[in-house]
Amino acid sequence: MGWLGLWAILLPLGSSLHHSEGWSDMDENKGNKHESTFGGLQSEQTGGPGAIAGKINYSRVGLHGTCKETFCERGRQCVVGEETGKAECVCLEKCHPTFVPVCGSDGRFYENHCEVYRTSCLQKKKVFVVHSKDCFFKGDTCTMAEYNRLKNMLLDLQSRSFKQGRNVQENRMSRRRFLVQKMFKYLDINNDGHLSSDELAQISMKDHLDDDLLECTMQDLLRYDDYNNDGHLTLQEFYTAFQVVQLSLPEDQKVSITTVTVGLSTVLSCAIQGTLRPPIIWKRNGIILNFLDLEDINDFGDDGSLYITKVTTIHMGNYTCHAYGYEDLYQTHVLQVNVPPVILVYPETQAQEPGVSASLKCHADGIPNPKIVWLKNGMDILPKLSKQLSLIANGSELHISSVRYEDTGAYTCIAKNDVGVDEDISSLFVEDSARKTLANILWREEGLSVGNMFYIFSDDGITILQPNECEIRRNIKPTERIVASYEEMCPKGEGDSIQQCVWASAVSVRDKYIYVTQPIQNKVLIIDTQSQKVVQVVETDPVPVKLHYDKSHDQVWLFSWGNANKSHPTLQVISQASGGEEHRTIRTQFERVDNFFIPPTNLIITHIRFGFIFLKLEPAVHKIDLETFRRIKTISLKNYSCIPVSMAYTHVGGYYFIQCQGKNSTSLPPQLIIDSVTDSVIGYNMDITGKPYISADGRYVVTPDDSSRMIRVQSITFQGELQLTLELETGFHVSDIVFQPSFTEANQYYIYATSRSQTDLLFIELSTGRREVLKNLKSPIPPQSWPWSSNNRVVVNSGLFGQYLVTPSTDSLFVLNGKQNTPHCEVSDIKRGNTVVWVGEV
Repeated sequence: MGWLGLWAILLPLGSSLHHSEGWSDMDENKGNKHESTFGGLQSEQTGGPGAIAGKINYSRVGLHGTCKETFCERGRQCVVGEETGKAECVCLEKCHPTFVPVCGSDGRFYENHCEVYRTSCLQKKKVFVVHSKDCFFKGDTCTMAEYNRLKNMLLDLQSRSFKQGRNVQENRMSRRRFLVQKMFKYLDINNDGHLSSDELAQISMKDHLDDDLLECTMQDLLRYDDYNNDGHLTLQEFYTAFQVVQLSLPEDQKVSITTVTVGLSTVLSCAIQGTLRPPIIWKRNGIILNFLDLEDINDFGDDGSLYITKVTTIHMGNYTCHAYGYEDLYQTHVLQVNVPPVILVYPETQAQEPGVSASLKCHADGIPNPKIVWLKNGMDILPKLSKQLSLIANGSELHISSVRYEDTGAYTCIAKNDVGVDEDISSLFVEDSARKTLANILWREEGLSVGNMFYIFSDDGITILQPNECEIRRNIKPTERIVASYEEMCPKGEGDSIQQCVWASAVSVRDKYIYVTQPIQNKVLIIDTQSQKVVQVVETDPVPVKLHYDKSHDQVWLFSWGNANKSHPTLQVISQASGGEEHRTIRTQFERVDNFFIPPTNLIITHIRFGFIFLKLEPAVHKIDLETFRRIKTISLKNYSCIPVSMAYTHVGGYYFIQCQGKNSTSLPPQLIIDSVTDSVIGYNMDITGKPYISADGRYVVTPDDSSRMIRVQSITFQGELQLTLELETGFHVSDIVFQPSFTEANQYYIYATSRSQTDLLFIELSTGRREVLKNLKSPIPPQSWPWSSNNRVVVNSGLFGQYLVTPSTDSLFVLNGKQNTPHCEVSDIKRGNTVVWVGEV
């Protein structure tokens, strides 16, 4: 990094290839006293005064004709005029080489007395030898900065001389090389391929450069850049002085693909080669990495390599490297991150009677996509496949159409990919009613399994629904008493004629508890899913409207408006949310909060470190530490005129998608993308506007665009590339979207989209683009009757392995069969049941 710092200083000062206004004015003010103004670099060499230092007889230089009797002043010599035939005194052509340094009265350093008086003759002004030694130390005032100003001026002069006739599309490296090569040719008076002190001094004097070089002279080129100290500059040394480096990159190495397993470290080496190669600059999504203080990415070392430690899926994508100042020659590194399989089986155990069907499901996630095989009691099941025993969705479901006693066993799901393997067991017991074991009696008849239920929060309390049979397992009425306090669940307010509940948001906490907000009561209720009772009340700041469960830290985050006008918003946290102790809120220190976002976990990403908050009408997102509740940094969106509304996140490539609102409602800016590796804005997500939704595996981004009534689907490859795959018309404004894992193809999804105002529900199969419309699901809750969010008609699925979805209408609830893509049943007398939570097996 030391070299990089040095180049960072040198290059800007010596890289100007365009017209220098200051120098142009200086020339004009001098009245063009020298015609070439260093532009003579491209003209033929003339027989100008030589630059060889020496000592000669000043009085009798003529050896024939009238010069025998002619005496000339110091610095001059006698010549016979061709036309007049008479002797004339002219300035010395050259001095004999000798090094007896003296100082001139003009403050300059000269190699001998002859050079002082020859200069006096040439400049037509009195210059004489002085005995002060100040000029001997002038070089000490030629600092590196001043020296680079000298080279900057020389390059600028050269550039102006050659700006006409050159290809404007020529890259900067080639143009710089051309200018420096031409300059060297002009300075090399004797064409011997070396620049001497004499040649530099002669050009400086001829073109009057020393008048403008401030504290540095042309001689300082030798002082700073004569690397072998031989008293001459070669073309290569001249190239180096002006940062012209000959770099190369083999054609077959312009793109390099690296694959690394998650959790390991990797080194990306830049293949750009060249003598005295400048430091290597690394970029990701156009953001320079070298100057960022990243804990997992470093460029330490002198080899120009990029070191990535503890690689995760966010690191996948493209990285480019180029030499400092040579952006036109770059190498692209494509980093693919492989992840060993992680699986879940369902159910872990089940008991069935002979003749019924049974399904054993296995969900596997990994990169590349894992392949699934099944074993029964340790034996491969493939040879036994038949009509009665079949594999569905690339092996992710093992279906037995009519179970027999011999089907009892331990079924092992094994998922494999290039980097690993994972397995789990799903057990099946086949027993008739007369031979049931005690465990099966408890499991099947005593109802101790209280999971796999929808909890619907409506005006009339809480409805607990078993979707398979459309069976209401329990109704918790507004008047029901809370276990700890004995107060009613939904107290009747003053002036209310009917006792009813008002809900806003709810979350499942590890399927053990449900936290749900009562915005009018300024409370959060905690429901125990085992006992199916409200067990605790947590007082909150006024009007709590949004909850999020942070599984990584076992915290429930709570956003309150403060009042109906949203003028005093606060952000609170309930810690140890899955514990049974008494809970209370912790208020964070953030003010003017408008919304917050915490990425969800999944099978691969099980821990989340950071979240984000938006402040009211502020074009920025603020990154916060979820453990300490402190702000880490602010990412400005001001340059994009984006005030954030919502966010979504995918760990595949590490992208944040931000829905923006503009300064006025007539023109909405497109979504912005932030790179989570660098915390930098990459740019717009094409022209896509609207709220982004991301699938659980992070591979699909779905955005409903209200302005065009379109749904746009983007996929993210295992190389971190974002691709637009589908654009479909909806015909309505979308209220909510949910992803449903495909029942026919592994690692694929369907989506269901509800309307804000119409009775239709849209179904789309992402892998094919196939779409269907489920009609006549009754009218959604009017937006004015649901002030807590823009999702006035939610749609909620039944977990990773479930096939059912629910969506409310104004006065009822519809259960959908996602496997058959049909309405399953309607549950009536559920008014404004727009807060819904799925609870899996407890």
